[in-house]
Amino acid sequence: MTSLDDVAAVLRQALAASPRTQAALRTQAGVSQRTLTNVLSGRQDFKLSTLLALADRLGLELLLVPKGAAGAVDAGQTDAPQVKSRVAAALEAVQAPARE
Repeated sequence: MTSLDDVAAVLRQALAASPRTQAALRTQAGVSQRTLTNVLSGRQDFKLSTLLALADRLGLELLLVPKGAAGAVDAGQTDAPQVKSRVAAALEAVQAPARE
């Protein structure tokens, strides 16, 4: 994500996928209706504490990664390392003959 519009889009998608209404989210996050409207529109440069509160209530977590790693996160490769460790390679080698 590189813009307020990107952040707002993620928040809107999470809100649409959740059972919460905007009113419930606003109350739970402790923000005003105007603030929530501006954040979800991507027009306001909001405070980090506002983003953290909204993200938390929507089941999201703020993650800062080096720019080179952002592609892997976007591709959904957060669980599997991009490069096998020596241990993982050794385990695969040991388990491979057992599969045959």
